[in-house]
Amino acid sequence: MITAREIEDLLKESFPNAQITVEGDDGAHFAAQVVDESFRGMNRVQQQRAVYAALKGKMDGSAGELHALALTTRAPQ
Repeated sequence: MITAREIEDLLKESFPNAQITVEGDDGAHFAAQVVDESFRGMNRVQQQRAVYAALKGKMDGSAGELHALALTTRAPQ
């Protein structure tokens, strides 16, 4: 089982300057918002792929620890 804190820590490794919020407490379903300058110029799919890559396989198939992640990404205003 994974925690919101562990997800946040993984994301901070790849996005150290991002504003990151992770919510969820059932161990499988979470919502995350990642606001990072590196997303500027990327489309939403590219941004979300970057976030999934940062999760290092935690969402991979039925063996993944993280089953559902509602994801919001954007560059800072």
